[in-house]
Amino acid sequence: MSSYKIPRLASEIERRISEILANEARDELLKTITITGCDLSKDLSYAKIYFTSLSNLPKEELEKEMNEASHYIRGELSSRMEIRHTPELKFIYDESIAYGERIEKILKDERINSSK
Repeated sequence: MSSYKIPRLASEIERRISEILANEARDELLKTITITGCDLSKDLSYAKIYFTSLSNLPKEELEKEMNEASHYIRGELSSRMEIRHTPELKFIYDESIAYGERIEKILKDERINSSK
């Protein structure tokens, strides 16, 4: 398999899932989800979908809700993409944004303390 195919497919899956959540989902919780990344296995059978949410629910509950909706999302994805086998979807809460915000706050506090 060519080296550019997997990243291209991962990007396409990410975009299509974002469209499904924004336009097709009936559950309001799903509409608060933002897809931040997709890791696709080399054999294209599994995809880890990273997401964040504007909801105040704990990340464990968000992951549970997303993984329960994965069957619906996978079905919608298979009807939109022309690939032989639609990968199994595993949703994982992306903590990198919160981590970056914590680091930014620490740096900002350090600059304020060093200027005193």
